[in-house]
Amino acid sequence: MTVGDGDGWARCDRGHRHWGVHGASGLLAVHHDSAGTPHVLMQKRSLWSHHGGTWGLPGGARDSHEDAVAGALREAREEASLHGDGLRVQGVYLDDHGGWTFETVIAEAEGLLPAVPGNSESADLRWLPAEEVASRDLHPGFAETWPALRPALAPLVLVLDAANIVGARAEHGWWKDRAGAAAKLLAEVSALAGHGLRTVPEQLPALARWFPRVVAVVEGAAREAAAPPGVTVLAAPGSGDDAIVRAVRETAPWERVLVVTADRALRERVTALGAAVTGPRWLLSQL
Repeated sequence: MTVGDGDGWARCDRGHRHWGVHGASGLLAVHHDSAGTPHVLMQKRSLWSHHGGTWGLPGGARDSHEDAVAGALREAREEASLHGDGLRVQGVYLDDHGGWTFETVIAEAEGLLPAVPGNSESADLRWLPAEEVASRDLHPGFAETWPALRPALAPLVLVLDAANIVGARAEHGWWKDRAGAAAKLLAEVSALAGHGLRTVPEQLPALARWFPRVVAVVEGAAREAAAPPGVTVLAAPGSGDDAIVRAVRETAPWERVLVVTADRALRERVTALGAAVTGPRWLLSQL
């Protein structure tokens, strides 16, 4: 495993030549402005490069020791002088050509981050409103995947009804140590969120992995539960259902919200606010 060992041409099962012996990945950075309009960072490829002069994403061959996220962030740093600061990975889209793959890493940007050509592979870099992307002369591979990527630009917020999920788990004696049961659930959710969700309800775009922002609402005896990495814990001062509704209301208008609960009345309240809902079994089956 050495730096640059992914450089080289590969041929997929479709008979196409692709750059990247071990596959490739690219970074799709997206920022929603105050009006909710998504802007994406686009790269114009240098004329000498493969499909030169077309627009696509900063990206390239993955080395054998890199996963998609590491490879995409490295390429963005090299080609767009864009570092990981101000970016939060929210998902990975897999474009499988058979024997060769390109993985698009979708990352939420905190602003229109400065980006300039970092090497000779980039002729230009611009933040474009998403609705303008299709009008550009696009790299053929990106043009093929853009219709699937466009619906996945909105980040996912996962809101957990922790008490309801713990109850659905029905482990022996959980009611005697509600705080301990909640802490166990939160630790497992933290690990799951770190690796990315591979299974999501059908109403969400099909990504290979989702990296949601996780908000867990705890109540009663579990209110002192500590927040593990990657999980925001909200201690309900009173009704847990009311706290969950507030958490949904406080999300940004462009965020996609998924509430995990089996409580019928709560499901009606959050769906009225535009959130999607799924039951605890969906989450528990992945832990």
